[in-house]
Amino acid sequence: MVEKISANLYRIEIPLPNNPLKAINSYVIKNTERNLIIDTGWNQEVCMEVMQAGLRELGVDIRKTDFFITHLHADHFGLVSNLITDNSKIYFNQPDADRFKSGFRLEDFLSFARLNGYPENELQKALQSHPGLKFRPSADLTFHILKEGDIVTIGDYAFKCIETPGHTWGHMCLYEPGKKIFVSGDHILNDITPNIQLWSDEWNPLKEYLASLDKIDELDIELVLPGHRGIFKDCKKRIQELKHHHQDRLDEIVAILEKGKMSAFQVASKMTWDIVSDSWDVFPVSQKWFATGEAIAHLKYLKEKGILRSEIRKQKIVFSINTDHAI
Repeated sequence: MVEKISANLYRIEIPLPNNPLKAINSYVIKNTERNLIIDTGWNQEVCMEVMQAGLRELGVDIRKTDFFITHLHADHFGLVSNLITDNSKIYFNQPDADRFKSGFRLEDFLSFARLNGYPENELQKALQSHPGLKFRPSADLTFHILKEGDIVTIGDYAFKCIETPGHTWGHMCLYEPGKKIFVSGDHILNDITPNIQLWSDEWNPLKEYLASLDKIDELDIELVLPGHRGIFKDCKKRIQELKHHHQDRLDEIVAILEKGKMSAFQVASKMTWDIVSDSWDVFPVSQKWFATGEAIAHLKYLKEKGILRSEIRKQKIVFSINTDHAI
């Protein structure tokens, strides 16, 4: 499906089969000299077919097209390896590029998941069903690295790069101040909340994410082009809703841990999730992985705030209320 947003700016909705997200928004900016595609979809045949059909409808010559990738996740990034030509540029951020180049460290993920209480008998199933592993780019890639404040000019559009870490280490958005258009990737979505998860102890993604929301709240934005679902207008209202959502999550976790010490996996099993399922035991495998990662991110935030403490028990991290801290 191709939708015109404004002059020479279009959206192609790329399907994500058997995934709760349903589709990704790929944005195309046409210009006589060079075109720009923002985000691409999975490295999967159905994604390629829909993308090619949309580009044909728009009359876009792929040989005169560059790519901007908002972040590392395969639904935004996977298909680019099959779309690029010899003279294509892939605009990307440094932190996510570094993670792509270093490769997927499977044993690190497994060890961290075990440490946080993820059951051994579910680990392999979770990873085997993970779309980020199945549909990632099929080849090594060369990136044109962008940083905060850089300008991407295409036709009448001059997009300013804005670093918005949280959803990934290097997530990057685009802002067109003249037209007040904001390409938000997965930083700000309208009717679903971006997944903020943690699978290493190297950073505090929720802290970064909330700071990134505050940064965007200062911009004059009239139209938000998100990575998933519908385009929307009231960015400031949505930012406040997202901040309230995460505060509710944090409050819920504190209430859960007031009943006793638990691992992150146990905490996740007791949290409220917007997925129809009879119980945590029959939760979709891939969604259980994302839920646990989100629980870990919130637990890390609370621990660094001094609200929680953690300790190792039977080779697992368990969290508890820090009674020395006034909540």
